[in-house]
Amino acid sequence: MSHPLKRLNPNPAWPSFTGQATFVGTSPSQLVHVYVDATLGLDGTHNAHSLIVDSDRVLGINQKIFGIPSQAVNVLIYAMGGKTDGTGGADHGACDFKTGGDIEVCASFGNPARVSALFEAEYSECCMNGNLCGVSTGEALSRWCATVVSSNALADFATAPHWFRSGMPDFVTKTDKTDQSGLSTGCGMAFLSWLRSLGFELDKIAPAMVTLGTQGVLSQLYAQLSGDSPANAWGKFHAALTRLLRSTPMIPSTQVPSSRVEQFASPQRATRLTRSLDMAVLIARTIWDDSNTAISPIRVYDYVFYGSITPKPAMSSQIEPFHAMAISRLAHQLKAEGRSIIHMEFGQPQPAHRRRPSHVPTRCSIPTAWVTLTAFP
Repeated sequence: MSHPLKRLNPNPAWPSFTGQATFVGTSPSQLVHVYVDATLGLDGTHNAHSLIVDSDRVLGINQKIFGIPSQAVNVLIYAMGGKTDGTGGADHGACDFKTGGDIEVCASFGNPARVSALFEAEYSECCMNGNLCGVSTGEALSRWCATVVSSNALADFATAPHWFRSGMPDFVTKTDKTDQSGLSTGCGMAFLSWLRSLGFELDKIAPAMVTLGTQGVLSQLYAQLSGDSPANAWGKFHAALTRLLRSTPMIPSTQVPSSRVEQFASPQRATRLTRSLDMAVLIARTIWDDSNTAISPIRVYDYVFYGSITPKPAMSSQIEPFHAMAISRLAHQLKAEGRSIIHMEFGQPQPAHRRRPSHVPTRCSIPTAWVTLTAFP
């Protein structure tokens, strides 16, 4: 039996796309209406059908996070910025359903999870009801939502590591008036990761952030959730991160033979899909436990994800899958020591995500002892 395809609006107002959008279909809930740029061919059509199948699952998770009913949207899949691997990001008109319900997402040939993640990044912003739009706090929240619904399918857009390596500037007591900064978004990603490690999940975090609004700061969020003074937020967060990074003795990397790093953190043992400091902390700890050779997790991160102890341009295309069982053993050892561990070594924890073509890589996660320092745009 066949049924006519239904559309929310036969003429969506796409933010950027100027070509001919072809209507593909609607999700079973009749809430997500999917279009594609027909010039993408069969791969683009596959992305569209995958989103039709998966979008109601995404909406269900999003509804639990924000605690509001799902609303209808249009979604267009095309090669944003000329990309067909998801790195072109996503976009929409505003952080509400009235003017932001026509959503563009980048095609991701062969990896539909990235399309779903990009869709959630924009859909979650519609749920902010005009709040948090265009600021670092809202960007961090939308990236975390995308991370959760897609098992971190956009990890290549991680911003928290960039924030770490830039001296960890304070964006907890102030909000950056842009959603385009990897520094402020990275801080937000790390802070929300820390809150989750304290037991506050996104279904508590998101409504509180929306209530605080665009002018709210993360220290107020901490106070509202914990009952503690907002004046303690930055200090406790910074101290927790410092303790985590100091769990492995640190000495200048020039004193650490490259062979020791290569043995434990070679590209063959690292996964290009897990760009977080969690991996670096575990590997650094392994080097110390196995050989009594100390090295900073940041230096391990540089080697694992940039191919050298001295940061170089990304070489992620040369990194092969790593052995998840070895990391699992390390994670269980750390858990036995009383650390809080969230396992992301199995499955497909991929890149973080970008939101708009112009976005700086963002949305990923932070150290494992807390959760995930993941980032995306």
